[in-house]
Amino acid sequence: MAHTAKLPTKSTPELDKFDDDNIDEPKDELLEDLEDDEDVFAKEEVVKNLDATQLYLGEIGFSPLLSAEEEVYFARKALRGCEASRKRMIESNLRLVVKIARRYNNRGLALLDLIEEGNLGLIRAVEKFDPERGFRFSTYATWWIRQTIERAIMNQTRTIRLPIHVVKELNVYLRTARELTQKLDHEPTAEEIAECLDKPVEEVSKMLRLNEKITSVDTPIGGENDKALLDIIADEKGGGPETEVQSNDINKHIVDWLGELNPKQREVLARRFGLLGYEPSTLEDVGREIGLTRERVRQIQVEALRRLKDILQHEGLSTDSLFEQQ
Repeated sequence: MAHTAKLPTKSTPELDKFDDDNIDEPKDELLEDLEDDEDVFAKEEVVKNLDATQLYLGEIGFSPLLSAEEEVYFARKALRGCEASRKRMIESNLRLVVKIARRYNNRGLALLDLIEEGNLGLIRAVEKFDPERGFRFSTYATWWIRQTIERAIMNQTRTIRLPIHVVKELNVYLRTARELTQKLDHEPTAEEIAECLDKPVEEVSKMLRLNEKITSVDTPIGGENDKALLDIIADEKGGGPETEVQSNDINKHIVDWLGELNPKQREVLARRFGLLGYEPSTLEDVGREIGLTRERVRQIQVEALRRLKDILQHEGLSTDSLFEQQ
């Protein structure tokens, strides 16, 4: 992977292979929820540390966001095939991709990889944006950027069973890493995490390597069509072929089902039940992480599970097969 994120403003092999057939067009009510999310348009603070992300920001420049009138103007021209207008819309929103990608840091993909995936979502948003719907392009693009990043995380990461004490210890390191990322504005080193936790650097490095190995078991053993190591590890508690088929079906469609929820509901379920790269968290932890009370998190969870129950019943599945209460 290159050290800087790619800027695919024209057709690229990555974009040609991008599969968005299973990503539904966002409904108006979901876009309205995104418009209400003040973080989408919050001004990004200036980063002082020279890291790979800042180097990338220097490469893409500081193109200002388009006004509502400019978005409509350039979107209409882009729909008519104007390449210059299409490029202008992409370049004016690259910093939005970076801002959103940072929220998914430390979840199995490097930040610049997340940015590359988000850029693909941004391009799809430009191609599909209908200015006559009445929504800001930034709102519409946020939907696509999040969808492509979350799909990439789901494709990259797999959950395997670890001893509970190891999981708890690993979660402490990952949570500290996320907090340091927000504080330092760059991915923390093992030394920085060790200093924060007053732990030996060797111990922190060992746990971080374990986190990396969790995703490596998804790599094919032989050629591209061979099974991954995880696929041939016996599960003594497995429920037979029927259970495996249902589990595979759930993993395949979970991002699509969560996409039917509004952003706040999706985030609460993801954090509570360890989806989309998060580790499972208690109601208190989720509330602390997203700035809500424990009771409000519980209410959002109930609403989200009720909506998911309807979706899963339509698919002939049960929420019991998907979630396990914390």
